[in-house]
Amino acid sequence: MSDVIIGQVAVAAPTGDGTGEGAIWKADEAALYWTDITRFLIHRYDTATTSVKTWLFGEPVVALSLTTDPARLLVALGSRLIHWWPAQDRRLEHGFELPGAPAVRLNDGRSDPVGNFWVGSMRNNVGPDGESLEAGGTDGKLFRIAPDGSVRMFREELMISNTLCWSPDRSRFYFGDTLRNVIWEFAYDAGAGEIGEPRVFFEGFERGYPDGSSMDAEGYLWNCRYGGGCIVRVAPDGSIDRVIDMPVSNITTCVFGGADLRTLFVTSARAPDERLSGSLFSIRTRVAGQEEGLFVLS
Repeated sequence: MSDVIIGQVAVAAPTGDGTGEGAIWKADEAALYWTDITRFLIHRYDTATTSVKTWLFGEPVVALSLTTDPARLLVALGSRLIHWWPAQDRRLEHGFELPGAPAVRLNDGRSDPVGNFWVGSMRNNVGPDGESLEAGGTDGKLFRIAPDGSVRMFREELMISNTLCWSPDRSRFYFGDTLRNVIWEFAYDAGAGEIGEPRVFFEGFERGYPDGSSMDAEGYLWNCRYGGGCIVRVAPDGSIDRVIDMPVSNITTCVFGGADLRTLFVTSARAPDERLSGSLFSIRTRVAGQEEGLFVLS
């Protein structure tokens, strides 16, 4: 197999994020949206003009989802979900609030192929002014929020919930725990929007810890390694296909975008003595990604 990377890793936007996360590609705008958890921000990168617009929120912004209304995004804040219309900066409560917040907070989240929003939680490590608090513990849970607003918890006793991806054939779901250095694979029932029991998919890789991931059209999972300075492309059988070295240590999440879904956009978090840390990066790839799931609005 030829290399999946075309050319070099490029800096798309040197935004200096404390903790860049939550990247989604919005094809109708040819734009990327992502968050900075510790500065309570959402950014929008316009690929036509290479300009960045930023909005400020009142608490950590941890994940984003497209919805069936092209003008509206679903936003996961640390403590709850809101609807957000970027063009007007209109914000409306969704109704879901995380039990136990702010001692715990939401983390990585993504909509599944049938319109539910899945989001994990963790012990809150972000203070009211964005300062770092101690992470750890097993306070995390995995939730599914359905279009009708009903909530179901599928996993608990998690440390840091991360990575939510579905295989191209919709038969498997991938979910990880950063501090346990593991990504699990679950059977996924698209008809019911439910998952089965976990089995270890990818565990113990020595370069950093598993953060966010994206799934390509060939069924390979691209996992960002926090503290590991790389992205690892994992084959459907759990073996390492290749490792892509990055110019900074703290790689946080990635998503495929561009008109052909062959540009991988990669977020990062700030690290001491790394000038480019916290930037948004882009990588041209030979393999395409998948379209993002939409949260179905009832």
